[in-house]
Amino acid sequence: MIWFRELIVLLVLAGGGSLSAGATPGTQASDPAPPGCGGLLQQGGLVICQAPPGTQFRWNDRQVRADEEGWAMFGLGRDAGEKLEISIRPPQGAKIVEELTIEPRNDAFRVIEGLDCDKVDARTPEQKAHAGRSWVKKQDAFGTFHEGRGALDGFVRPAKGPPSSPFGPARKYVGVSAQTGEACEKVSVHRGYDIAAPTGTPVIAPAPGTVTLADPDLYYEGGTVFLDHGHGLVSVFMHLSEVDVSAGDEISSGARLGAVGNTGRTTGPHLHWAVKWRDMTRDDRSGDFYIDPALLLKLDGGKAMSARRKDGAPVQTGSINPE
Repeated sequence: MIWFRELIVLLVLAGGGSLSAGATPGTQASDPAPPGCGGLLQQGGLVICQAPPGTQFRWNDRQVRADEEGWAMFGLGRDAGEKLEISIRPPQGAKIVEELTIEPRNDAFRVIEGLDCDKVDARTPEQKAHAGRSWVKKQDAFGTFHEGRGALDGFVRPAKGPPSSPFGPARKYVGVSAQTGEACEKVSVHRGYDIAAPTGTPVIAPAPGTVTLADPDLYYEGGTVFLDHGHGLVSVFMHLSEVDVSAGDEISSGARLGAVGNTGRTTGPHLHWAVKWRDMTRDDRSGDFYIDPALLLKLDGGKAMSARRKDGAPVQTGSINPE
């Protein structure tokens, strides 16, 4: 059985290099460790791999390559299968095939009644025009990529307050339009992590990144900021009452982005924080998907992102943060 090293952010940041299986904190082994993957191994999580720069990681019909520091990462869909087979091809040496076990989710189904249908769908011509302009802005931003460290620096909570709605539940909305009087019914999946907080509560960057969209008035989202962390990961902050950054700004972790609000299609003040993984090898954005921000909070403070036991089996770190 091949022995894999631990991938630990804190040690990489402190030592500037990768760790092999025999390395201890503050030391670096003489021989580089073989390529391997681990991470937040749950549906909606994140696979994090380390290997020689340029190593190709292939799974299903997708692929990523290790960057110049030897890191690669990719999202796991909410409906990812129980087993994930990854083909690893270093620039030199034989191909490695690795199988990871993915922990399943158990998301709830919720019914929300008495909702103004105009908060679910654009219904009038003016609303539809506003929604159309907003869609174009979002698509342009999702198709813009910047280099960055992705999840390597960990994630912190972007606002103070209790979680009010988790990532993952399917929601059935039932209501009547205030504009037209028409009844509506719609089922959708909640793809973000909501934090209940009063209007004006500061919103900060959970990880470093580059702003790709800063708009005070998108139709559904209201005040919105997109923050590209690199490796295809982009954070989306919605319903802001204040937007304090501009597209192109380079933001450090903990820097202010804006303030919690009640803008867009909402039922009360809160921050909706979503994280999307985008396949940077494709021009078509239809294959991109959201992952669970609560799982990324497991990386807070430089904690172990992913590890492998000495017998080669992955250590899973994907349980929901209890906050």
